[in-house]
Amino acid sequence: MTASLEGKTALVTGGTSGIGRAAAVMLAARGAHVVVSGRDSTRGEEVVTAIRTAGGSADFVRADLADADSARALAARATELGSGHVDVLVNSAGIFPFGPTAETTQGDFDQVFATNVAAPYFLVAALAPGMAERGDGAIVNVTTMVAEFGAAGMALYGASKAALVLLTKSWAAEFGPAGVRVNAVSPGPTRTEGTAAMGEALDQLAAAGPAGRPGQPEEIAEAIVFLATDGAGFIHGAVVPVDGGRIAV
Repeated sequence: MTASLEGKTALVTGGTSGIGRAAAVMLAARGAHVVVSGRDSTRGEEVVTAIRTAGGSADFVRADLADADSARALAARATELGSGHVDVLVNSAGIFPFGPTAETTQGDFDQVFATNVAAPYFLVAALAPGMAERGDGAIVNVTTMVAEFGAAGMALYGASKAALVLLTKSWAAEFGPAGVRVNAVSPGPTRTEGTAAMGEALDQLAAAGPAGRPGQPEEIAEAIVFLATDGAGFIHGAVVPVDGGRIAV
């Protein structure tokens, strides 16, 4: 069953590559006007061009989401491009440095939590009240399997995404009664531009799951788009693993 997003505006952070790009393309294919956000203007315009060439509607807004002010500015611009409303927010932007805890600098720590926690927090703060006022909206956060279990070298990244898992549930409690559905997708090892540097380590990480292979961005995006549609109308506060079974096994 294909649920339409005609007439909806979707903001996708981290929409210039990987999972975010795949989600942006799929949301546009369902009829949404997609506001693609990211730091790289060249890649952003490439995504917009691809969407428009396929008959969809999209705009690009450059944003680095370094602080609350940048998140609020992005929310305001997306609302403007959406003719006064943003109906779907996909918090896909994230950074994932790996390494020993003892080698983490204060700058590393602050940057990870600013991007992975503060940016989604202040985007939701800016956009969810409008959704609630209209009585309709969907927010999908992108977390990670290492928010669910301990992994050496992934303490900082996993902790930031674990915070987003709790925020997903808290926002479901806060905004759900007003018609705003807040959920999350938890990817496992996924082959993207960002994970290319992991090389064979990505395959080794994925081999422990039943699927036995890394995922593709489009496979994660399918779950994101489903949660954004009315087909997921009775799903609130869920964290959906799309990880080849890695958390389960």
